[in-house]
Amino acid sequence: MASRGAPWLCAVALAAMASLLACNSQDAALPTLGVDLNATSVSGLSSGAYMAGQFQVAHSHMVVGAGIVAGGPYGCAESAYADAMPGPGAAFINLSKAMNGCMLDAMQAWGVPDPQRLAERVRSLALKDRIDAIEGLAQDRVYLFSGSNDRTVLPSIVRAAAQLYEQLGVPEANIKFVTDLPAGHAFLTRGSGVACGRTGEPYISNCNYDQAGELLQQIYGPLRPRVASPAGEFIVFDQREFTRDLASHGLGTSGVAYVPADCRATQGCRVHVVFHGCNQQREKVGDVFVREAGFPAWADANRLVLLFPQVTSTTVNPQACWDWWGYTGRDYLTRNGPQIEAVRRMLDRLSGHSTVSRS
Repeated sequence: MASRGAPWLCAVALAAMASLLACNSQDAALPTLGVDLNATSVSGLSSGAYMAGQFQVAHSHMVVGAGIVAGGPYGCAESAYADAMPGPGAAFINLSKAMNGCMLDAMQAWGVPDPQRLAERVRSLALKDRIDAIEGLAQDRVYLFSGSNDRTVLPSIVRAAAQLYEQLGVPEANIKFVTDLPAGHAFLTRGSGVACGRTGEPYISNCNYDQAGELLQQIYGPLRPRVASPAGEFIVFDQREFTRDLASHGLGTSGVAYVPADCRATQGCRVHVVFHGCNQQREKVGDVFVREAGFPAWADANRLVLLFPQVTSTTVNPQACWDWWGYTGRDYLTRNGPQIEAVRRMLDRLSGHSTVSRS
């Protein structure tokens, strides 16, 4: 009897252990911290740079600045047929334009990119209340970067982004465009990543340049010096509660927030949202970008909460890029874009104004 029952007992024990491990591995909830949403900033690399610009324009009333690293102008990939073509057809056309015209700059003969035309598109979306009024951009501070060895997104494309900001009323004095470093297609650090000038995973590169610090100080002005060893909390949180009613959003199961101890204790911290690049999501490169790009050391010293939302690899988006060509639907550039809406909900949660509840 005992011998016949032992396998059953073992099975029950193994099932219980598996259940316990599953519970212990569940992501935490994104905390409510009472952050100041009106001091929010954004940055990103490559597709993340495009998304940073899209989020900034869509929510310009609350975003005070952006860091655009190897990314181009808002709406660059959108075709003239975007609002008329049903289904995925527009995204397919947009993708070709994105690759050829908004990365490799091979469509100059067709006027792509055209900052003046793109500015008209932004104004049109604002008049239709699909994005915030462009007056919200007037005081923004912007950092743009293009490495001289970047063959993925050419410098002329990033320059078009700078020109678009000027067209939209951002003062030239508020725009910093850095082009004098021999970097490849990567986010730059002082001490971490691949050799300067190379392009490859995890797409951070040791060019003896603290890009996180440079872009944050361009956005916020002079900051307190970075700390040597960040002592805040990395929180892996469940993104699904922010996407449950959003179709084709493309976000992964988990995101990461970094919370300095001071922001746990006292309300009013600012938030900086960091959008990863293609093939730079945690599922692909682990926590290297989150922990080693340089942001936490500045966050600890300056009461900054960091938000690292994550996109996942899918059939329509195998490299886990943020949507800057429309694979999530026609609204991808606007407040109703699934990815923009999900990140806004995350920010609402951090502030304490969230209407999304865990179920």
